[in-house]
Amino acid sequence: MNIIKVSKVTSSYNGHVAIENINFKIKEGEFVCLVGENGSGKSTILKNITGMHRYEKGSIEINCKKEEISYLEQFNMKDIDFPGTAKEIIMTGLQKPKGRLFYNKEDLKTLESISELLNIDNILKKRIGDLSGGQRQRVLLARTVIGAPKVLILDEPCLGLDIKMIREFYKILYKLNKDKKVTIIIATHDTKELEKTFKDMDMRVIEVAKSIVFDGNIKDWKGL
Repeated sequence: MNIIKVSKVTSSYNGHVAIENINFKIKEGEFVCLVGENGSGKSTILKNITGMHRYEKGSIEINCKKEEISYLEQFNMKDIDFPGTAKEIIMTGLQKPKGRLFYNKEDLKTLESISELLNIDNILKKRIGDLSGGQRQRVLLARTVIGAPKVLILDEPCLGLDIKMIREFYKILYKLNKDKKVTIIIATHDTKELEKTFKDMDMRVIEVAKSIVFDGNIKDWKGL
């Protein structure tokens, strides 16, 4: 089943065309990476899908509920210094019914499962400002996925991370995709580690340069 269908989408900022005539379909459970140089239109596509920016032409069909899509926007991990602990930040990702402020046993069980998956169970009590860039990114990822989304959208999630952290983060995403069957769409302009990490794995690449210039398996992609 196609969970997202983008048809003939054109989107602009202040009269400047950012993307033009974009067409693609994403099946449920796919791992898709949007690649391209800075300013190529990757973030615009993600913002069109999430509803953060309106497009002028075309259509986007999403076959799941809005609350089943989680979006991790672009951050520089070095600049994040919230006063809360890792656990407090992660738990804000749970949708709580109006009037219900406390977490039940099921919520805490979910936290335990996600923390083990992302290897952050030993840092839950620490302030996020005291964590490394890679640990902070995993905390934000945990916050994004704790609500069990069907679709996970990430915009430049490895900004500010070193090579080792980037490889580790990509592998965590792949595990989420395979183990939890989460549809993942990730946008990045830094593709060297992407190619090294996923060259032998089943991942789809969509290269954007205002329009789509490649759409296929990473094994067939020639890189930027």
